[in-house]
Amino acid sequence: MTNATAAARREPPRWYRWLVLLFISLAMFGNYYLYDTIAPIADLLKQQLQFTDEQIGLLYSSYSLGAILFLLAGGIIIDRFGTRKGTMLFGVICAISGFVTMASSDIWIMLLGRFLLGLSAEPLIVAITAAIAKWFRGKELAFAMGINLLIARFGQIAADWSPTWARAAYDNWREPLVIGAFLGLTCVAGAAIYWVLEKRAETRYALGEAGATDKLVLADLYRFNRSFWYITALCVAFYSVVFPFRSFAIKFFIEAHQAERDFAGQLNSVLPFAAMIATPLFGLLVDRVGRRASLMAVGTLILVPVFPLLAYTQVTLYAPVAMLGIAFSLIPAIMWPSVAYIVEQKRLGSAYALMFLLQQASIFVVDWVVGRANDYAGASAANPSGYLPMMLMFTGLGLAALGFAFLLWRNETGPRGRGLETIRA
Repeated sequence: MTNATAAARREPPRWYRWLVLLFISLAMFGNYYLYDTIAPIADLLKQQLQFTDEQIGLLYSSYSLGAILFLLAGGIIIDRFGTRKGTMLFGVICAISGFVTMASSDIWIMLLGRFLLGLSAEPLIVAITAAIAKWFRGKELAFAMGINLLIARFGQIAADWSPTWARAAYDNWREPLVIGAFLGLTCVAGAAIYWVLEKRAETRYALGEAGATDKLVLADLYRFNRSFWYITALCVAFYSVVFPFRSFAIKFFIEAHQAERDFAGQLNSVLPFAAMIATPLFGLLVDRVGRRASLMAVGTLILVPVFPLLAYTQVTLYAPVAMLGIAFSLIPAIMWPSVAYIVEQKRLGSAYALMFLLQQASIFVVDWVVGRANDYAGASAANPSGYLPMMLMFTGLGLAALGFAFLLWRNETGPRGRGLETIRA
């Protein structure tokens, strides 16, 4: 095929692009659902398989370990295989991971399944992001990315609500994982339909180039400014609170607050639901008013009292969970776009890759340490005060996030500021 022939082809129709987006996002739904299958059965794993909280934490840490190994590889596989093969390969591994996790009550088999999920879920996200860039660059790219994340968040919400819509499955630990494994097949179905649609389009339409994957270039580490390091530290502290808390939240609500399993799952779903609705709105707000460093400080200030409220008061659970939902929507809505303001375009890939790497490394440690702390303190329905070390740990990390947000604000309002407090879209 000559370049002239390719250039003469028309672009894909709009409906075709949105059809591609719908099915490739289906793979994201399955991916996100699989990640959150452990939290609703955490207490069942303890009751029926005599798992410790440390082992439950390790089921999440093993995911992070797989993700870290991929991030160290730097996206080379995606670049070599292309988006179509990459999406299919990692979609298949994601689906396999769900069946491995539910296949045995042996902790090592389950850890292997979760490791495979981490090893494939993160590159699947990267491949899907690159594919969306291929189909939507110069069109509705930001909106398409938002829709993709919206569908992915539905996977989290569906997992959190599974004790409600699949109540009968929660008599034992395995049936919810069986449901998760079969829903994880959407990773393969979405990737397969995307393959067919793109293969068909290649002979009829002119397609864009795939988006570049984020790679960590070590030489770039010496060129990042102070504001970037403060944002990175804030990112690590913030996500080390939110994701490990979600790992144990349903079990905590059941055992420490006597919540029913379905209600506990619904409470846990507030975070992804809030992110779906409020994150775009906060993004619009900050584009209008600026004050990015100030608003990130506000978000961390909202985060800090959440865990003392859960640990030491009898206030309705809706209040602290709503506060956490606001923080989970506000901070990421500002933090990730802010990196583009303070890092040169040519080093942006390294910046994001480093942030994701450090984030996953911290989550790996915190999930394990929190579980170990719960075991040490004897956290259980018979001993709700055993959860106090976990709550204190999250409070400490929240205070660290607040400290880094303050340092960022001070730097940005001083002579070394990079413009985060200004109104720039």
